[in-house]
Amino acid sequence: QVQLVESGGGSVQAGASLTLSCAASGLTSTIKVMTMGWFRQAPGKEREFVAAMAWINDNTYYKDSVKARFTISRNTRQNTGFLQMNSLKTEDTAVYYCAFTNRYLSSDYGQYTYWGQGTQVTVSS
Repeated sequence: QVQLVESGGGSVQAGASLTLSCAASGLTSTIKVMTMGWFRQAPGKEREFVAAMAWINDNTYYKDSVKARFTISRNTRQNTGFLQMNSLKTEDTAVYYCAFTNRYLSSDYGQYTYWGQGTQVTVSS
């Protein structure tokens, strides 16, 4: 059974940093050929792509507005992914989700099969 558990969200002031974690279980035999993605959903808005990383070669792809501030990474021994977020802005406030797909570096949330429960990030001015 696949399980993704996010953690690390919280309430911070603008300019602060947070690092989100995504612990993956049940993907041991397939994770090497998968892409991990981070998405977010703000109240009243659609879920949007933030970043993706190919597990096999750590190639990455970012949403333009976060490219200079966020870093996606992974620990292959612990099957854990991360999203380091620096210089947070109020517009980064959302529930953040990690997800996995077989599609290489996909930014389409419809192509992601496995999802975590989400972790809230709130940035105040």
